Parts: sequence; C-alpha cells; structure tokens
Amino acid sequence: MVKIDAHEMHYKELNERIHELAGQGEKALVLENVCGQKFIGDGLRGNIKIDIYGIPGNDMAAFMDGPEIEVHCNGQDSIGNIMNSGKVIIHGHAGDVIGYAMRGGKIFVQGDVGYRVGIHMKAYQDNVPYIVIGGNASNFFGEYMAGGVMVLLGLNDSDGNPIAGDYVGSGMHGGAIYIRGDIEDRYLARDVKKVELDVSDIALLEPLIREYCQHFNFDYGKVMSKPFIKLVPKSSRPYGNMYVS
Repeated sequence: MVKIDAHEMHYKELNERIHELAGQGEKALVLENVCGQKFIGDGLRGNIKIDIYGIPGNDMAAFMDGPEIEVHCNGQDSIGNIMNSGKVIIHGHAGDVIGYAMRGGKIFVQGDVGYRVGIHMKAYQDNVPYIVIGGNASNFFGEYMAGGVMVLLGLNDSDGNPIAGDYVGSGMHGGAIYIRGDIEDRYLARDVKKVELDVSDIALLEPLIREYCQHFNFDYGKVMSKPFIKLVPKSSRPYGNMYVS
C-alpha cells in the first residue's frame, strides 16, 4: 500500500502519480488530505483500490475501467462519467450528474444526491451499470436513461420530504428504477410508469441491497422491511413522433 499526501498538490500532479503507481502494478493507494482535486481515477484500468480521505473534485472515476474507489467523505459532481466497469463507494453525499452515460460498474452513495443522476445511463449485452443511493435525490433522476439499474432508498430522511424531486425518468427509454416505499405520481415524468415487482426483480435487488448494507454498515432487514416500486419507460422511443412528418 502506498500513501500520498495530497495537501496543496495540483490535480495534474496527483493524477500523474496515481497512473504511474498503477502502471507499476501497485494494488492499493491511500490519498490523504484530498481537497477538490478533480479527475481522480479517470481512465484508470486494472485491479487497484484507491481510498480517498477528504473531498475529491469533479469527474472522479470518469472512463474508469476496473478499479475501486472508496471516498470516506462526500463526493462532488460527475462521478463515474462514462464509467465502463469497477466500483465507487461514497461515505456521504454526492453532487449532480452522477453516472452520466455510465456503461458498467457500480456506484454506491450512502447519503443524498443532486440533480440529473443516472442521465443517459446505458447497458450493452452483459455490461449493466448500477447506482444505489441511500438517501434522497433531486430533480430529473434517471433522465434519458437508456439502460442499467438505479435504486433509491430514502433511508436518511426523517422530515417527510419526497424521496425524489420533479421529472423522475424524464425521457427514460430503457433500464429500471427501483424506489423504496413509493413516490407520488406528480413527481414522475410522463415517460414512466409504475409496475409491481416480480421474482426476477427481487433476485436483482437483494444482492445490491446487501452490498450497500455491507459498505455502510446498515441493517439489511430494516432496509428490506419496506416494499419497493419499480419505474419503467412507457416507450423505447419517447420522442419518436417528434421526428416524423
């Protein structure tokens, strides 16, 4: 294991050092005193675990293909941008546009997330991206979602706030969104509908929830004590009639 003190280190220098160590075969890095350095883990490949202490900057894990990044604090915007595979674990809240066009791998966020999480997520053959959010989400959750799976648990809210903001699933044309509890129809975009879970949904959800609980030391039984609903797109071409004469 190699430790890097990122205090006042320029993001370019930090990322060059990370890629250098990964290229040398290092399997475990610990980044300390991180404060806003962006692009951490971008384009990184292979079997390497990075633990981050502090708050990383935007676009962490973009184009990442295989590694695991665990942030022992909050995350910012655009985490997992076009991520191919690997895992990101956030022990706190995360910002906007998490998992943009994500193509594979998993993102787990203990707390709340911002706007447009899961926008343009997609799946291809056996590559399926997963995002599990422990708290609440802001507007446009699952916007233009084309594939993959998102789970919204709403575990951290005791004030009765809606689990998600407006326009959930706007333009969604693939994939599935699972919401613990329920969500009022007025928060849903016209492109999605609620359906009941079947046996295959439960088989998909259970290991994801167990993994979430293991990462954040949550009680699995308590999380699963509340039923889930599933949101799916009404059409695979929600805007198709806009482009015909």
